[in-house]
Amino acid sequence: MSRGESTGRCVVWIGRPSVEEHFGLIRAGWRTLVADPARHEAELPECGDAAIAVVDLRASAQAAVRILTGLREAHPGIAWIGLTGSRTPSGDPCVRRALPHAFEIIEGTSSFGALRQALMRVPGDVDAVQEEDAPSLLTGNSPAIRALSQNIRKFAPVELPLLITGETGTGKEMAARALHQLSPRRAKPFAAINCGAIAANLVQSELFGHERGSFTGATARRIGHFESADGGTVFLDEIGDLPLDAQTNLLRVLQEGTIERIGSCQSIHVDVRVLAATHVDLEKAVAQGRFREDLFYRLNVLRLRMPPLRERTGDIELLAQHFLDAFRESYGTRARAFSSSARKALNAFAWPGNVRELMNRVQRAAVIADDALITPDDLELSMETPCGDRDSLGSARTSAEREAIVDCLRASAFNISECARRLRVSRVTVYRLCKKHQLALDQLR
Repeated sequence: MSRGESTGRCVVWIGRPSVEEHFGLIRAGWRTLVADPARHEAELPECGDAAIAVVDLRASAQAAVRILTGLREAHPGIAWIGLTGSRTPSGDPCVRRALPHAFEIIEGTSSFGALRQALMRVPGDVDAVQEEDAPSLLTGNSPAIRALSQNIRKFAPVELPLLITGETGTGKEMAARALHQLSPRRAKPFAAINCGAIAANLVQSELFGHERGSFTGATARRIGHFESADGGTVFLDEIGDLPLDAQTNLLRVLQEGTIERIGSCQSIHVDVRVLAATHVDLEKAVAQGRFREDLFYRLNVLRLRMPPLRERTGDIELLAQHFLDAFRESYGTRARAFSSSARKALNAFAWPGNVRELMNRVQRAAVIADDALITPDDLELSMETPCGDRDSLGSARTSAEREAIVDCLRASAFNISECARRLRVSRVTVYRLCKKHQLALDQLR
């Protein structure tokens, strides 16, 4: 699968999926839960509000509709897709009443291709927000990425500045785009500016515009990014590289909502939400005098931390296959999956370049691989990982797991049931993780 498919939105399959259907969904990165009416008619799968139901009406249609009814009572907004065939009892009253409420109905036994397209069309989740031609850097099912997705959903509708922090290659711009697409400003412009890629003498003009004749070479009026994005969102990547004079003008935008073009004394009102990102320590930059303290506090109203790939336990193989499948759709390479040794190498590597490095290595391996299975040599990854690296990697993952649990507990007001629902685990698992990481709930509260 391609755009719009990820494990953040799980599929609840009510019925008995074929091998192609079940493993096709899993390989594409969807967390897939099966509710078989023949064996588990009374049981509802534990899923979040972002789930999509696939109701197989080709057999046991009445029982499938009963499970669907219970699922819709637990999750009123859940979208569902119906699969029908020649044996579907369309005259049955309960089936006939249910069908008009389906997001889409797919007919025929060879339905997987149509199902893939239908799932991509279901609207409304952070994981469906992706760049037009690239798999999502937010794909994953780890506690760290679940906590990130929850925070994006919480922060998106809030009209406050937000600072995105994280290492290079963790997907900060994609997170910013997700925040914009899930906000009330989604229909307005999204302007992404890399502050580190603009020459220092052109930053003011790029951001705020200039009047004709205001400096040598200014042969016409220029509208800056802030004015062009009026009503929308401005994303300032690598904000730490912004010159001090431009920082002063940015502070004015945040405080007063106005800009002045270079060469003009007229204030122009702009309505934009400012998102900023950095991979450097802005607190240290403030202490060193390289970044304005008042601007830092204005930007740091909300903070979104992008987890490095080494902290996203369980996501590496999923992302690698996701990138490989997307690359194959465009270029039809021979490679289709990863050998067991390649999977071990993927999990053992520290990934200093994070998700972007993983994508680049997978694409390169797909081009040079001679067989259907990609090997460690194709990925240019050695299987010999020093013990020290393994120890530090395990420590980082443990730390990430602890942080994700604490974040989720706080976000759910320390309600264990709510925390378990958000993490898609049982209450017992939440208590076990708290014990594992020595989290005293009373003290945290």
